[in-house]
Amino acid sequence: MSPIVQKIEKAVLSLKPKELSVFRAWFEEFDALMWDKQIERDVQSGKLDAIAKKAIADFQKGKFKKL
Repeated sequence: MSPIVQKIEKAVLSLKPKELSVFRAWFEEFDALMWDKQIERDVQSGKLDAIAKKAIADFQKGKFKKL
């Protein structure tokens, strides 16, 4: 584990419950934003094209389940 990660871990462990709640809410929002950006990069790069084509082909063949 890197020294910076160890420092962050130590800081998080020292948070009071209210501080931890605020940090957790911030991190969940941050993590979701990073996930969205990764998906955008994957879409723009074409990384998901093959998966999308297969999904469309399966749908057209009737290979799907209604939710």
